[in-house]
Amino acid sequence: MEKASGRESIAPSTMETGTENPGLELMETEVEPEGSKRTDAQGYSLGDGLGPPTHQRRSQWPFTKARSFCKTHTSLFKKILLGLLCFAYAAYFLAACILNFQRALALFVITCLVIFALVLPFLKNLLGKKLTRGLKPFENSRLKLWMKWVFAGASLVGLILWLALDTAQRPEQLISFAGICMFILILFACSKHHSAVSWRAVFWGLGLQFVFGILVIRTDLGYNAFKWLGEQVQIFLNYTVAGSSFVFGDMLVKDVFAFQALPIIIFFGCVMSILYYLGLVQWVVQKVAWFLQITMGTTATETLAVAGNIFVGMTEAPLLIRPYLADMTLSEIHAVMTGGFATISGTVLGAFISFGVDASSLISASVMAAPCALALSKLAYPEVEESKFKSEEGVKLPRGKERNVLEAASNGATDAIGLAANVAANLVAFLAVLAFINAALSWLGELVDIQGLTFQALSFTQVICSYILRPMVFMMGVEWTDCPMVAELVGIKFFTNEFVAYQQLSQYKNKRLSGVEEWIEGEKQWISVRAEIITTFSLCGFANLSSIGITLGGLTSIVPHRKSDLSKVVVRALFTGACVSLISACVAGILYVPRGAEADCVSFLNTSFTNRTYETYVCCRGLFQSTSLNGTNPPSFSGPWEDKEFSAMALSNCCGFYNNTICA
Repeated sequence: MEKASGRESIAPSTMETGTENPGLELMETEVEPEGSKRTDAQGYSLGDGLGPPTHQRRSQWPFTKARSFCKTHTSLFKKILLGLLCFAYAAYFLAACILNFQRALALFVITCLVIFALVLPFLKNLLGKKLTRGLKPFENSRLKLWMKWVFAGASLVGLILWLALDTAQRPEQLISFAGICMFILILFACSKHHSAVSWRAVFWGLGLQFVFGILVIRTDLGYNAFKWLGEQVQIFLNYTVAGSSFVFGDMLVKDVFAFQALPIIIFFGCVMSILYYLGLVQWVVQKVAWFLQITMGTTATETLAVAGNIFVGMTEAPLLIRPYLADMTLSEIHAVMTGGFATISGTVLGAFISFGVDASSLISASVMAAPCALALSKLAYPEVEESKFKSEEGVKLPRGKERNVLEAASNGATDAIGLAANVAANLVAFLAVLAFINAALSWLGELVDIQGLTFQALSFTQVICSYILRPMVFMMGVEWTDCPMVAELVGIKFFTNEFVAYQQLSQYKNKRLSGVEEWIEGEKQWISVRAEIITTFSLCGFANLSSIGITLGGLTSIVPHRKSDLSKVVVRALFTGACVSLISACVAGILYVPRGAEADCVSFLNTSFTNRTYETYVCCRGLFQSTSLNGTNPPSFSGPWEDKEFSAMALSNCCGFYNNTICA
């Protein structure tokens, strides 16, 4: 016998004598020290090692075996549970769509987006290599150059033909196109390095903006989709009332601005933080950034920051690329700043929608601004340095640092408090100071018998709006009669902030929708729908003087050693960001077409209407212009109302609401 490490080997006699017997095996037994404890696979004691397990431990064996079985087959159980949940959701989804598809439209859209996000990685792995092999012939430099020239020529010819055919019915659209050319020439004249301009980035950015504008504004599918999306966002934001009414009471929430708009900022900040924790924001931002990068040829860091500005603010977007800011070139920093000035964050988007501003126009303006911001940034400050971030793989975005959804929601709401307080403080300060100046000027005017002397009448802002911004607004496609009001709004946005401007725009819109006459005692009360849409696009951005300090403060806190570089480009970035919003407004002016009653007043007036609305005013005004009196004979009608039996009845209805010489 031989002992080693507490083990005793016992060999059969045949093995000792060297006899080979394949039917016998070498056996080993373990000799446990006396009094030692034995344990099973799960660590439970099996006794003192000298006898069978105790009765208490033996009674727990079924539970131990069940737990061991569950641990062994955890992945299988998860797959079964996931399959059952998917089957249950599929049954629920089909039932909802079959019962009422219109009611289940939101569920259908969300489901399609989720399926697309899940299938995309599989398609990429399945078809990615095949697509790469298929594109290899196009890597030839000569063929690539020829394709670029063919594509550029086809795009130019297509644009000329489109403008010639589309503007034949609405020549005023050509003014908006001339406005785009004017702003591009101004930026090129102010460019830092004229010879280094990347025209590929410029034309691709403007082209993407234009194509997206056609999809959203001109096509029925895109228009209805974004209109529906805006309505869903508005419905979603209305859930803020549940929280704010509990905290502040129904009376304050209904009547006081601070308790209407500011809680929406907190609610939206909470939702955005949850989406960031789940990784949805990062996923969308990276996809948008990847598309812009491969088409425009911009670097990964600047593209990612500009794409991020669609969802987050001008101080939060640079945090997405925080580790790379120290090594970025001046042109890239300029692009990051321009993206911040040219867009609005998703948080304040909800506040603007609560004012009554058109939600679909706001959403589309914010998205359209991203490629245009990159394009104009490379026009105003071209790249002349060697960037370290030219990789087409992009920059990876980390998940949120929160440990669960509740922590993300709490942090998002807490962080939004600062933004809401900042908005409230700015509105209180600016409006209070403006009221004081108005009162002081009015008092001084009354001392010398001058009535109505106010800041709006004498301010430097108003002078700028009257002599500089009014012609510029006209080049955006606004009718000359609407230009003074729109120019004032653009001036308020630039010299004060966009909150005050959008609030004023919402007041004009409410007057228009209520059916108030356009002119009362020689003073214009509202602007047309076309002017409203153009103004909404032109105000969509943080390009105002106070944002300079916000941008410098945010970026300097991240890279303090580059403070001098940041100060060099911030003013140019502000000017470029303002031009981005104005060019977006020009695109809206080119693509806008009348819809609803404006497009078909004959059908509208053929129905009975019992109250004043904007539609009644516009259609009745057109009817008045198409009506002529022939002495004692009944009035005659021309244009679309000619030979219509209901024209006389429609004229009678219109005269009941509005005064006109035809009605006398």
